[in-house]
Amino acid sequence: MVELILKKKHGYVLSESEIDFMVQDFTSGRIPDYQMSAMLMAICFKGLNDEETTFLTHSMVHSGEVVDLSSIPGIKVDKHSTGGVGDKTTLILGPLVAAAGVPVAKMSGRGLGHTGGTLDKLESIPGFSVDLSTDQFLHQVKTVGLAVCAQSANLVPADKKLYALRDVTGTVDNISLIASSIMSKKLASGADAIVIDIKVGDGAFMKTVKDAEHLANMMINIAAKMGKKLVAVITGMDQPLGYEVGNVLEVKEAVKTLRGEGPDDLTEVCITLAAHMLVLAGKYSNLDTARQELILLIKNGKAFEKFLEFVKAQGGDTSFFEKENFPESPVKFDFVATKDGYIARVLALEIGNASVCLGAGRETKDSSIDPLAGITLVKKQGDSVKKAMFWLLYSLQIKNILKRLWNI
Repeated sequence: MVELILKKKHGYVLSESEIDFMVQDFTSGRIPDYQMSAMLMAICFKGLNDEETTFLTHSMVHSGEVVDLSSIPGIKVDKHSTGGVGDKTTLILGPLVAAAGVPVAKMSGRGLGHTGGTLDKLESIPGFSVDLSTDQFLHQVKTVGLAVCAQSANLVPADKKLYALRDVTGTVDNISLIASSIMSKKLASGADAIVIDIKVGDGAFMKTVKDAEHLANMMINIAAKMGKKLVAVITGMDQPLGYEVGNVLEVKEAVKTLRGEGPDDLTEVCITLAAHMLVLAGKYSNLDTARQELILLIKNGKAFEKFLEFVKAQGGDTSFFEKENFPESPVKFDFVATKDGYIARVLALEIGNASVCLGAGRETKDSSIDPLAGITLVKKQGDSVKKAMFWLLYSLQIKNILKRLWNI
């Protein structure tokens, strides 16, 4: 391992066998954290070429089990988002695509930091279980057309160990490491084709369109070399997606969107991503036809019906939606404008961090989630505001939260 660290430190290319040795021995514990930390930093300084990145992805895929979806008929299409604030697209895309007749077998993760996790949102629905066995998962996809569950402990264990190390060694933002992390999980999940939603802007890991395009091209190349089709869509994250940030709040907004009452930005992103999924699956030959079908599925209520079927299949209480019986936080407070004008910016990263302070996200992996906590944006960029009286009754607890928010 020392020889490999020195090799990469001086900018040389690592071979497939060298990368595979490194990944497999680190996963099994034969290579210690301090040596892999040195390698990750060397990679951040010297980089990996496209071939090395593909070798790394392949080795990570085969560090654990690979899900076999061959018993499900047709082309299986997966979707992944690189993470953002207010990103509840999976809750909308899954039912939409399944209602169009394309099965969706999705393994998702939890939120960490300012980006929310799909599993946390789904678990805010009373009774909903994300812990499905492989047999249960496959059976539900075959019968319902949609299942979303937690990744098994043995799915890409190399990525779990590497990401935990990257998170504490300042090596998260290398594009090759990001691409291999995302692609290894998607490929191990058994998908035939993949749609990637690459977020770019203030609230995303990719801050510029140039970086987002670099990541997109890298993942397209990895997929092609491993015999998979991939489409990358770059979407904005300078302000939160939709108006709701927080678990129950985002579920509520997802339901509104499935009923045709959602915000324009969220609806457009979901329709675009879903259309690409339908075309990749061979359901339609072009995006325009796919979009028309998806819009119809929202208008005629079939997308929402599929959502209810999916929730019920995984133990969720559907009265939560049928009666619009959404619980609300017992504590609320308002921020109001101190002068007339227009909203110049809505900083997605600060909104995301504020929601974490309130309990909607995790500050550490062991933090608990308050499903009712969150932020509702009444106004977004470009909207006009009027000066209002600023009055607020708050307890000592809310006062402390406010102090934390202002210190972000």
